[in-house]
Amino acid sequence: MSLPNELYNAKFAEYLESLKILYLIDDQFKSICNEYCSSREKTEKYKKKFEKNFRHKLEFENLSKELEEEILIYLIRNDSNA
Repeated sequence: MSLPNELYNAKFAEYLESLKILYLIDDQFKSICNEYCSSREKTEKYKKKFEKNFRHKLEFENLSKELEEEILIYLIRNDSNA
């Protein structure tokens, strides 16, 4: 059984051999590592969702501003024609 990719981390680099051994022989340590990996995966998932949602939010904010300007221009032109 190999280590999950999330454990190949700069913070753990100097302990990689110990990490591999403990992951294989110590169920409690393996459980902690698996929870850590799950947490990292979820963090990345929600980070991507946040970035996607933030991008959509910006697009709609920009569209709203453009449409506000269009409405104002339309109202001003109609008001001057009245």
